[in-house]
Amino acid sequence: HLNPKFSCRQLFFLKLVLHFSNKVSWSGKVLVFPVDGSHWVNMNLMIQGLHNRGHEVTVVRTDSSWYVKETAPHYTSLTIALPEAIAIEKEDFFVTFLMKMLAIKKAGSSPVAFLSFYWEMLGALSKIHQQASMVGVQMLENKTLMQKLRETKYDVVLIDPGLPVGVLVAHELGVPTVYNVRWITSGEGHFVVAPSPTSYVPTSGVALPDKMTFWQRLQNTLHYGLNTCIDKFVVAPVYDRLVEKYFGSDISFYHMLQGADIWLMRVDFVFEFPRPTMPNIVYIGGFQCKPSSPLPPELEDFVQSSGDHGFILMSLGTLVKALPKEITSKIAAAFAQLPQKVIWRHAGEKPDNLGNNTLLLKWLPQNDLLGHPKIKAFVAHGGTNGIYESIYHGVPIVGVPLLFDQPENVLRLEVRGAAKVLDVTHITTESFLGTVKEVVRNPFYRNNMKRLSSLHRDKPMHPLDTALFWIEFVMRHKGAAHLRTESYKMPWYSYYSVDVVSFLIAVVLLSMWIFFAVVRFLCCRIIRKRKPKQE
Repeated sequence: HLNPKFSCRQLFFLKLVLHFSNKVSWSGKVLVFPVDGSHWVNMNLMIQGLHNRGHEVTVVRTDSSWYVKETAPHYTSLTIALPEAIAIEKEDFFVTFLMKMLAIKKAGSSPVAFLSFYWEMLGALSKIHQQASMVGVQMLENKTLMQKLRETKYDVVLIDPGLPVGVLVAHELGVPTVYNVRWITSGEGHFVVAPSPTSYVPTSGVALPDKMTFWQRLQNTLHYGLNTCIDKFVVAPVYDRLVEKYFGSDISFYHMLQGADIWLMRVDFVFEFPRPTMPNIVYIGGFQCKPSSPLPPELEDFVQSSGDHGFILMSLGTLVKALPKEITSKIAAAFAQLPQKVIWRHAGEKPDNLGNNTLLLKWLPQNDLLGHPKIKAFVAHGGTNGIYESIYHGVPIVGVPLLFDQPENVLRLEVRGAAKVLDVTHITTESFLGTVKEVVRNPFYRNNMKRLSSLHRDKPMHPLDTALFWIEFVMRHKGAAHLRTESYKMPWYSYYSVDVVSFLIAVVLLSMWIFFAVVRFLCCRIIRKRKPKQE
């Protein structure tokens, strides 16, 4: 208990001492396996937070990485040379992927074209994991490097399991693991670690609500089975071969993957549909969000010139540089008819029909623009980072989903009345203009997003602080085994109690057989006794 006579200066000094002593007490060593691209944006924030708390951070990167820099003030890098660059670390990979997908949709989704594209996508997926697995090969084969890592005595390995090669290295080092996760080899991370009934939990890759019709539940179940098959027959074999080579056949890669101590899930149920969870899942959705900062003077002048009409922001994220010109020209023509000013992150070919109210930029301070009082709407592809920043600042969305989880993301906001979604392959100037006007002018969308923002912000601590606490928790206690279920090690027939149900059915059938056998025996005996009397 503090003496009530303590002065404010004494209290401040005591708080300062406790703050710095806490940093010194819990400083540790963290080994990080990130995924390049947009995933690195939020992993980097977590690394900065760990560095600010006094931890030593080592980041494993490849020599072809274009986001994870070799030198940085808040981490030391460990660069692994690969015989071939990982495909997703090439800047044009997602642009090429998008172009092919749009071409198929535009052609009317012919089954032959779709199957051909899907087969090509599965081949690309397998190759990406084969390339990524070489990081593990290069590290595990390098005895000098592994000995150095053992001598460093890391306290925790922080992994983005989208490319899960770090799981193998962590297992070899015998260090507890924490995942910075939403996506994993088979899709959304919950499906690997928590019960996921397909009756009301939409599976990865299909844009469905949590209240489904019979046909939607059928579609959801079939899609879940497809995801499971892809993971089992396309992705997992790449890592199973490494596990068998370096650790023997007694351990399964999938069990290794499921055995993380803590799952830092980039999810907030303000946005995500409710679903079952587990004790070692910690929710940190929106941990990258923060208050806006002042805009650069020239950008502020442009925003202020919008007057009472305000401005609209458009951005397609970090992975996709641009839409085809025929689509962007339709969007530009729609923007030109609006009274609002438009700030558009656009790195591709300049579209036709560009109005005087539209400013094209190759880079923009997205968070600061979303937090500006004059913003009216955000035209976005539906990437998770942009979604949470919009929720944080209460800005309604015009969704133009392009790839991967983006259709699912914008659907969740549309169901909550905070977004309106367009199909990028069917955009016309009129449809785009009408949708933007609807979102800007109808207070329904802004009010719903403001409500989500209020719910999202109402937390006992910031999600980033929550994430850092649990990483340090694992460091302090050498893991979190008491929060982790061992159910993933059970065979499928035990997990789903097929053996128990089969036993109970057998007992019931045996009991019924015995009952009928006894009844039959008694009936026969009675009949035999009656026959002599009748004679």
